[in-house]
Amino acid sequence: MAEVEIYTERIDDVPLLVHQQQRMGIPEVLDEVIHPHGNREGLSVGWLTTTWLSYILSEADHRMSEVEPWAEKQIQTLSALLPEPVGVKDFTDDRLADVVRWLSHDETWEEVETRLGQRLIRVYDLQPGPVRLDSTTAAVYHDTEGNTLFQHGHSKDHRPDLPQFKVMLGALDPLGMPLATLVVAGNEADDGLYVPTITRARRVVGQGGRLYIGDVKMSALATRAFVQDGRDYYLMPLAQTGEVPKLLAALLEPVWDKRQSLQRIYAPSGEDTGEETEVKGELLALGYEVPRPQKAKVNGKWVLWEERLLVVYSPSLAKRARRGLAQRLDRAKRELQALTPPRGRGKRQWDDLEALQRAVQSILKKRRVEGLLEVTYLREVEQRHIRRYGDRSARTEEQVRYVVQVQRNAEAIAATRRLLGWRLYATNAPGEELPLAKGVWAYRGAPRIERDFQRFKGRPLGIRPLYVQREDHAKGMVRLLSLGLRVLTVVEHVVREALQAIGETLSGLYAGNPKRQTARPTTERLLKAFRGITLTVVHLPDRTIHHVTPLSELQRRILALMGLSASIYENLVLSIEPIPP
Repeated sequence: MAEVEIYTERIDDVPLLVHQQQRMGIPEVLDEVIHPHGNREGLSVGWLTTTWLSYILSEADHRMSEVEPWAEKQIQTLSALLPEPVGVKDFTDDRLADVVRWLSHDETWEEVETRLGQRLIRVYDLQPGPVRLDSTTAAVYHDTEGNTLFQHGHSKDHRPDLPQFKVMLGALDPLGMPLATLVVAGNEADDGLYVPTITRARRVVGQGGRLYIGDVKMSALATRAFVQDGRDYYLMPLAQTGEVPKLLAALLEPVWDKRQSLQRIYAPSGEDTGEETEVKGELLALGYEVPRPQKAKVNGKWVLWEERLLVVYSPSLAKRARRGLAQRLDRAKRELQALTPPRGRGKRQWDDLEALQRAVQSILKKRRVEGLLEVTYLREVEQRHIRRYGDRSARTEEQVRYVVQVQRNAEAIAATRRLLGWRLYATNAPGEELPLAKGVWAYRGAPRIERDFQRFKGRPLGIRPLYVQREDHAKGMVRLLSLGLRVLTVVEHVVREALQAIGETLSGLYAGNPKRQTARPTTERLLKAFRGITLTVVHLPDRTIHHVTPLSELQRRILALMGLSASIYENLVLSIEPIPP
């Protein structure tokens, strides 16, 4: 009796990911831009990268060494999905290393980013939303010797002991899709990264009338002048350094004197139109605005424009800041008092006033309460009687020590508390295009880009830990993962927009609570819904049978919301070449 052979492959979300990337144009753009050596054989760069990204997004693992064994277990599926002949050896470490090496070339990457960004905006009809700019750092365990990328710097991972590299991102709101990705040394300052990021983003979205939003590090006058010179708009808070605190205090004087009324800004209800809605939600802020002239040199020429200062009070920010101030004051007072404990064995006593004053100032500066606590220094003298011992006679010595007394400066604390929650924002956008309320709402969208960084560092992209050692491989890997980030953001945007258009929700995405509904599903949950789909090949004596796990209603609905057909799974059995038993 002839044996029956059964062969099974886990398909899961791989067909979805491959077809989604094809629709986005990732393989096409890569093959248009990257031209490897003419003697190179095997899978093209575009389709090799697409398959590798499918592995990364499906398995949440960017290690090159794991792709080849994965492909071997998926070879029937990959052969049916890809338009080119594919073999297991297409996914060796050397082949994948070539991909990140090509992506590490700056000119190549800029062309890939530009073409892909323009295509995505056209294919998905993305509306001209603001571009949000921010940076993050990724700590690594690499040796810094001989490296220019892995350097020590201010760590946003709270690991100052480790070297790091920095990623600067320009992302299109509201979906958070990357437009420009810069990978620079970990010790490079953020201030100088905004202009090149904006320059790269302009290649994708064009120039003129675009709003760029950043944090205080974007507020350098040179950066603002650069945006103005390009006929674009900016919005950012001003750093509380230099003359800004005095300027804020002066702008608040008419508020304290009741000469300046404040506009109440509520959370937008429904669609963000920039207008205050009839149904008021949570009170987000109070504020008003004043104009001021600005000028700066750009490329040797003077640029003059009118800037609007938005004076904004946030109740939630004030509440957090006051709570933080109270905690810092209490902690600083305890630490100051602990400097000069009562006399006792093993307890340090200060006989050097200057040394004690330096220790006090260090605590005040560390806790950011300088001027809020008043410290006085008391000089205490104690007579110490020393008994006779051996040939030394009994004697009396004076022991001097200094003790601190700490009191709160109530007037200074009240003045500081009064300013908490107030911030100055600067923009050159006309009031009719970016009124005060819309400016507040726009800046509060910062969590969108923070979500991008969470995906970069966590699942499924997981740049930490970084498994490549060479600098060019590290740079190329970050750029590769930014392509994966585009897949995640585009899928999420498309599905959410589709649900909003039909006024429906999705259920069945949450383990343990299948009835829970959501109108804003994440791509990670959508992909997880495809776990467990398998391709089975049964070799019988007289024929070979191919079978794919039937799709559930939830899976079919997700595909429809993405604009994909269920046939990408159902037709797999028709695309597989019969293999003799």
